Formats: sequence, structure tokens, C-alpha cells
Amino acid sequence: MSIDRSAVPPRVLVTGVGGPAGLAVMKSLCVAPLSLYAADIDPYAAGLYQVSERARALLPPGDDPGFSDFVLALCQRERIAAVVPTVDAELLPLAAARDAFERAGVKLVQASAATLQVCLDKWALHQRCAGSVRVPDTVLVDQTFDAAGPELPAIVKPRSGSGGPGVRLIQTRPELGTLPRDGTLIVQRYLPGTQYSLDVLADAQRRVLAVVPRLRLKVDSGIAVTGRTLHDLRLELIGRQVAELIGLIGVANVQVKADRRGTPALLEVNPRFPGSMSLTVASGVDMPLLCVTEALGAILPDGPLPFADLAMVRQLDERFFDPRELDRLERRAQEIGRRRLEVAA
Repeated sequence: MSIDRSAVPPRVLVTGVGGPAGLAVMKSLCVAPLSLYAADIDPYAAGLYQVSERARALLPPGDDPGFSDFVLALCQRERIAAVVPTVDAELLPLAAARDAFERAGVKLVQASAATLQVCLDKWALHQRCAGSVRVPDTVLVDQTFDAAGPELPAIVKPRSGSGGPGVRLIQTRPELGTLPRDGTLIVQRYLPGTQYSLDVLADAQRRVLAVVPRLRLKVDSGIAVTGRTLHDLRLELIGRQVAELIGLIGVANVQVKADRRGTPALLEVNPRFPGSMSLTVASGVDMPLLCVTEALGAILPDGPLPFADLAMVRQLDERFFDPRELDRLERRAQEIGRRRLEVAA
């Protein structure tokens, strides 16, 4: 089944709408001439209740073997023109099925599989960028690992995954000596300076159109509740260089941190829309809308796209609705859970 993307308004599916990234993307796209569909694995995800009931979808987890087939069937049934995934676990399965989505006329608004493979493996990212971009000393904890080598204190983090889970500060040699040498961890020199988030946009020709640096001034439960954008040529250059090294198409969030002298170095790359994307949008570069409109056939303007220095604070908000809407999504979640158990059995 082929999707007519010229239909007005085109239908766009956003996943992970219970998290800040999905909500930020929805906030960007809701003002455009698009018909938004919202999806999540959680029937209580806030973003589901920002669209009509017929535009809500519950999904299996991204690591479910049938995830990409489920999403593709949903797109064909609902005539979705583009999908914007915002959850790490969904990115590689969807990228692997890109050809099937393309044949159905559905555009995936995400990085390529090759870019994802590099970004979601911190050791592969380090190897790709070392020598071209400043990176902290990093070693892989495998059978060749020497606990006497790294400078202390050091940061230990999982080779795969993003965010804080599994990341810890190591202060002593005995702690290093107890690390499992199975290749799942890296040890990285600790950088004590300021951390920055760089939102980077590249078009389908891999031209870097914008790099918007942000400061996370206050973080609550891993989510920036106060932040600001700022102009810094050093940071913008790092964002541009990293995007070119990983062959970025679309949006990525580049994490850098300064050393004791204030010189920034690359930490990791999250190859998706970040949770504070709303600040970048308000600063003048509407990355979600630009990516979606390009996927639907628009030609993006030449960069670098201008942005303003802007500060942000987050506040809680509420949405009120008929509780029967919750009941219906709860039943749907139970159905999906039962089907997963049947397949597993």
C-alpha cells in the first residue's frame, strides 16, 4: 500500500510521547498544517491525550521482535506519511526496516542505520572521532584492560545506552580492578568543567544547517528544568565536525564537557531529538518541523540558520478529560501485553 504524501494535511506519527523529547516534537509540529498521531507504550503517556482518540496508538516496546512490523502496519492502516521516533530502543529496529517503510511511502524521520551504529556505541564513536575532534582519554574494559592505566578520578559508563544509568565515578584503583572485562564498559577521563548540549541539524545531503548550544542549568530526575541557549563558536564547530564525522542526516544531540582549563571535549551523541528541543525551537531553529517538512518533500534553507540567546524554565501543566478514555487505552495495553506473551510462548 502506497501513502499519498500530497494529502492535506499529511499525517505524522510521533512516538515516545510520554517523554520530554516526544512532547517537544509534538509541541513543534502542532502549529503546522499536519495531522498529528501520538504513540507510546504507556497508556498514561501525557502526549496521547493531546490528540483525538482516533489519533492515539499504543505500541509494543522497541526491543520487541515485532515492533517495526507493528508500526508499519499502523502507518498503512492510518495512512501515516512520516514517523518521528524519539525513543532510543526504537531507532535501530526502525532503521533496519527503512526499505519496507519506503516501499509503503512512509518516511522515517531519524538518522541512518550507519549513523546509529556509531552513536549508540560509545567506543565506536570515540574511535570515529578521535584525532579529528577533542575527546577525553577513553579505554575499553576488555581482556587487555590495565587498571593501572587510566588517570583517576575516571568515569565508567556502559558502552551502549544513553543517559545516566550505569554511569559512575571511580576514585580508586581497586574499583577499576573489579570491573567486568567483557567489553561492555568504557573508562573515560573525568572532565570537571561545564557540560553543554549541542542540538545539531543536517539535511538529507548531510549539510549541517544549524548547531544550537545549550546549558542545562538545573536538572530534575534527568530532565532539564532550567536552561539557556548561547552562541559559542568553539561549541558550534564541535557540533559541525561531529555531525560530518558520523554522516548525520536529521537531528542529533551532541554532549560535550569542559576540562579544568575550560576546553570542551566530546562525550557522546544521542542520535534523536532531545528532551529540551523546545528551547532550541523557541530560540529560532524549529528542527522537528524542518526535518518533517523535508521528509515530506520541502527543500530546506541554506545554513547556518540563526538563533537567539534565550533562557527557559519548565513548569507542570495538567490536562483534564473523560476517564473512559483512560479505560479504553488500558484495555488496549492489556491486549498488546497478552499478544506478546502468546508470541513468546
